[in-house]
Amino acid sequence: MKDAAPQPVYLEDYTPPAYLVDAVHLTFRLAPNTTRVLSRIEFRPNPDATSRDFFLHGEALTLISARINGAEITPEVTPQGLSAIVPGAPFTFEAEVEINPEGNTALEGLYMSNGMYCTQCEAEGFRKITYYPDRPDVMSIFTVRIEGDTPVMLSNGNPTGSGAGWAEWHDPWPKPAYLFALVAGDLVAHPDSFTTRSGRHVDLNIWVRPGDEGKCAFGMEALKKSMAWDEEVYGREYDLDLFNIVAVDDFNMGAMENKGLNIFNSSCVLSTAETATDANFERIEAIVAHEYFHNWTGNRITCRDWFQLCLKEGLTVYRDSQFTADLRSAPVKRISDVIALRARQFREDNGPLAHPVRPESFIEINNFYTATVYEKGAELIGMLKRLVGDAAYREALDLYFTRHDGQACTIEDWLQVFEDVTGRDLSQFKRWYSDAGTPRLRVSEEFNNGRYTLHFEQKTPPTPGQEDKQPRVIPIAVGLLSPNGDEVQPTQVLEMTEARQSFSFDGLATRPIPSILRDFSAPVILERESSNSERAFLLAHDTDPFNKWEAGRALARAGLLAMMTEGAAPDAAYLDAIARVARDDTLDPAFRALALGLPSEDDLAQALFDTGHVPDPQAIWDALETLRDTRAEALESIAQDLYSRYQVTAPYRPDPDQTGARALANAALAMLSRRDGGTRAQAQYDAADNMTQQLAAWSCLLQAGAGAAATEAFYTQWKHDRLVIDKWFTLQIVQTAPDRAAEVAETLTRHPDFTLRNPNRFRATLGALTMSPAGFHHASGRGYRLLADMLIRLDPLNPQTTARMCSAFETWRRYDPVRQGMIAAELDRILATPNLSRDTTEMVGRIRGS
Repeated sequence: MKDAAPQPVYLEDYTPPAYLVDAVHLTFRLAPNTTRVLSRIEFRPNPDATSRDFFLHGEALTLISARINGAEITPEVTPQGLSAIVPGAPFTFEAEVEINPEGNTALEGLYMSNGMYCTQCEAEGFRKITYYPDRPDVMSIFTVRIEGDTPVMLSNGNPTGSGAGWAEWHDPWPKPAYLFALVAGDLVAHPDSFTTRSGRHVDLNIWVRPGDEGKCAFGMEALKKSMAWDEEVYGREYDLDLFNIVAVDDFNMGAMENKGLNIFNSSCVLSTAETATDANFERIEAIVAHEYFHNWTGNRITCRDWFQLCLKEGLTVYRDSQFTADLRSAPVKRISDVIALRARQFREDNGPLAHPVRPESFIEINNFYTATVYEKGAELIGMLKRLVGDAAYREALDLYFTRHDGQACTIEDWLQVFEDVTGRDLSQFKRWYSDAGTPRLRVSEEFNNGRYTLHFEQKTPPTPGQEDKQPRVIPIAVGLLSPNGDEVQPTQVLEMTEARQSFSFDGLATRPIPSILRDFSAPVILERESSNSERAFLLAHDTDPFNKWEAGRALARAGLLAMMTEGAAPDAAYLDAIARVARDDTLDPAFRALALGLPSEDDLAQALFDTGHVPDPQAIWDALETLRDTRAEALESIAQDLYSRYQVTAPYRPDPDQTGARALANAALAMLSRRDGGTRAQAQYDAADNMTQQLAAWSCLLQAGAGAAATEAFYTQWKHDRLVIDKWFTLQIVQTAPDRAAEVAETLTRHPDFTLRNPNRFRATLGALTMSPAGFHHASGRGYRLLADMLIRLDPLNPQTTARMCSAFETWRRYDPVRQGMIAAELDRILATPNLSRDTTEMVGRIRGS
């Protein structure tokens, strides 16, 4: 008989913990299959509790013994945890358990990665290590002793002693169990140091496997830049004597901010010019910053419960975006963030997985580490800063850190500091946290006797569990341009609070051209009638970089939609406008490279669906290919000039100047390869001395149908490097014609280097298939069957990665009935799998609508 359906947890049911923890002492006696964990935990009754039931979470643990105040007890043990009768005064609970790190393929709790012991405790992994109140509002000071035969043994905080076969650590800052970390193995350190502005000396280390020492320098520099930036911009200093990072091969996430011992997926910290692309370097820089910034926004101040996850993640994503914008190009960073937000979060908001930034309920919290919590959560911080101003934002953050240091907080605590600083009522703004869905902002306008008026109407479509939505506060940044391109109204932030609202501008000589939602001032969908001539005008003249880019993207999208729905030819207005942008040397090369990008297949599918058409993935791919070919012909001479002028001859550096030049030159190479069959790409591949140039050239060769030799050569050259071979798996699939994408992916799942146990390799292969919509949604259904087959195989090993990969099916209801039927059958087949994990059951059930 199948187990009863997992029951949801509700925000409204929150109750304070029955007992608080003053100190935790842990001893680990490491062994691959039989690790013993001895815990000594000092409890006291919580005066704010509504219950005195003593319950400790624990999963997949073998209890050896338990004691209270030194006396043996026989607790009640279930698969979920342990209960016992305890004193009414402070007491000490001790337990000894046995766990099996080698057999822990889920990569939660304590597990092994190629012989190295490693932990991942967020969100609820600590309960797989020992019995404990595994909830973020229980914070305590941890002391840890590790015993084993590994050369290096690390934990949180500062080292307090070590000897042959043992090491001890103490973290003086109270933390919840999800921030506990332990790493032990054969590791070598890339050391450095940092001096805080108050004079504290901090030792820094990036720990890696022998042989990876040469891949740490960039990550270390990113860490030191992050520490200095957080002091300068937020006034936050580091608070321990030591900061360690460890690179781990098998990791479900990008990285984890454990106090003083950050654990990183190897792909997010290891880099050299030969093995990492410009995009990899920027991602590493951002992730190192993100995890370091968590030291204050997540660690020193954490979340009361997992419903408040956006409190730490949204704020920290916003901070790392600020960091990247300050170090690199702020406009390019903003555009890149919006591209990612629309591709992932808008898609999430528009389907069965839609949920508020602060969810009201969940079955498995791992399923809510989503773009809505992270990226939309960050957009909310940006909107709040825009509404209150830079000075008030900084004052509110200072108050937040002072008032709540060492506490587990809620969204209400966060908004209260802004209300206290500014005197504003933010109750309406709070709807951004409680209401799911992307607001649609419809705009109309009129001009009469020098007065120009913009009429706005906001509406948020229904989402699962939420029908009628009340108006939100929307900051709308607007500028006005005259017909000759001059800016007659600089950027002004209009604060919309009603369902319908109008704003007027007086004293204008002629009807202006509006530039609306500058810098993407709110995460909304703007609906406004516009012509291609106006889009081309804004692309040429708008002074706001985001809206300048947006006009070009809208121009391309309109032309592509006309090609698919009306049989139109590629739009000459777009070709002329994009040629002017490509030639404009006053524009940042990185911006021009972004402007040469086209709407994604998924973007076009949603646009078709929104206008009443059933998207055909193959037709979308065909239209994009036609436009790319036409554009390559029209811009051939421009592309030749750009490719020649933007070659970087200086030694490789992943800085903004070189990165932008390479991006523009490689965008030109992609066009030229459609004209010369890959001749220039082959020359670049043969001469490349860095991964950016090598991968870009190989991609062009594959697209041109001339990549077979390079594919074999690339593997031969890099088969020893696991992270580069991930790229080898991915690129073959995404650059394969749609009718063969699933076939190539299936073939690669049988390659000797493919493994289900490594999340990076699984994502590099099956994730790559879902990144090729026309291939994944091919009419044969082969892509659906392959992904479902592999998810069913993966679920018993790693439920977390399985559940997240299920989101590839979330847009299924926008396609034709045949495709819907095939996807529904695969979803039902997954749901019918015996012993399907709670993670995957919830995710597939939400997508299926059951």
